[in-house]
Amino acid sequence: MRLDEPSWWYGAGDGNSLPARLLTPIEHIYAALAERRFATAKPYQCGLPVICVGNFTAGGTGKTPLTRFLIERLGARGLTAACLSRGYGGSLAGPVWVDGERHTARDVGDEPLLIAQDARVMIGRDRAAAASLIAKSGGIDAVIMDDGLQNPSLAKDLSFAVVSAQRGLGNGRVIPAGPLRARFEFQLGLVDGIVVMGSDADFDASHFDALRSRFHGPVLRAAVVPVASLGAVAGRAVIAYAGIANPERFFRLVESFAPDVLVRRAFADHHEFSEADARALIAEADSIGADLVTTEKDAVRLKRATGARAELAQRSQTLPIRVAFDERDLLRLDALIDGALKGVARR
Repeated sequence: MRLDEPSWWYGAGDGNSLPARLLTPIEHIYAALAERRFATAKPYQCGLPVICVGNFTAGGTGKTPLTRFLIERLGARGLTAACLSRGYGGSLAGPVWVDGERHTARDVGDEPLLIAQDARVMIGRDRAAAASLIAKSGGIDAVIMDDGLQNPSLAKDLSFAVVSAQRGLGNGRVIPAGPLRARFEFQLGLVDGIVVMGSDADFDASHFDALRSRFHGPVLRAAVVPVASLGAVAGRAVIAYAGIANPERFFRLVESFAPDVLVRRAFADHHEFSEADARALIAEADSIGADLVTTEKDAVRLKRATGARAELAQRSQTLPIRVAFDERDLLRLDALIDGALKGVARR
C-alpha cells in the first residue's frame, strides 16, 4: 500500500466501509466531472500515431516500465517514438523537451527524467500543445502518451490501462471513496487493451477473471523483471529504499537476490529525499554493514545532488527493470500496435 493512500481503498468489502460510504456524495461529483471533461472535449489530432498508457486507479501499476517497453517495440520496427508526459512533480509547465544533462526531477518530474535516459521526452501540462510541438519537430514517428487515459485533450489511436495483478481495482469506488479515477464502466470505453502487471507471486486470479468478464477486448499479462543482477548482495545485509507508488514490488525483487538481511525503507511516491533522509539511510547502512539499493526512479531524483544526498546516490546500487510478456501476449500486443499504425496510415 502507498504511504499516502487510505488502507480501506483495498480489500474485500472495503467499498462498504464507513469512510467510503461517508464520501459517496463527493465520489459522485468527482465521477461526474471526470465524464463531463470527455463530453465537452474536442480532442486534438496531432498527425502522428498516439499510443496512450494509463491506469484506472490512482497510484503505481507499472505505467512507466510499459511506456519504455512500447518505445522499444516501436524502435524494433525502425520507428522513433517520443514520450509525452505531463511532468508530474516538476515545476516546468512546458511544453519543453527533457534534457537529462540540464534538468532535474524538480524541473520535469522523475518519470520523464527516467524515460529520457533512452528516448526523447516532451513534458507539457497542455498535452495538445506539447503533441503539436512534437509533430512539428521532425524525426518522430509516434507519440507514447504516459499517464493520459483520463485526459481527453489529445486524440489517441491506441490506449492501454495497466492494472496491478495484486491489487486490482481496489474497492471499486471512485476517488475519494476508492482508488478509481472515474467510474470503471466509463473507463472501459476509453481503452483498447488491459495489461495486468505482476509476477506469479503477485498474481490474484480473481482480479484477472473479473477484468476478462467485464472487458471484451484483450487482457494481457506482463511482469516487471530485473534487467541486471544484484548477485553481489547475496548473503549480505541490504537496505532497500524506495519512494514509489508500489514499493513492495521492488522489495520483493531485491529479496529474490537472496540477501542475508533485508531492511525495507518505504517513502511516499515521488519523495524528494532530504539531507536528513540521506544521513539516516547512510548511518543505518554503516551501523549494520549493509549495502544500499534503490530504484531507477529514486536514483534520478538524486541526480546532481550535493552533500549527504550525493553520498547516498554514490553509495546506492540501482536495480534496473523492464517489462516482460509471454510469447502469446507479446504477439497480441504487437498486433494491437500494428493495427493502430495501419489505421493512422489510412487517415
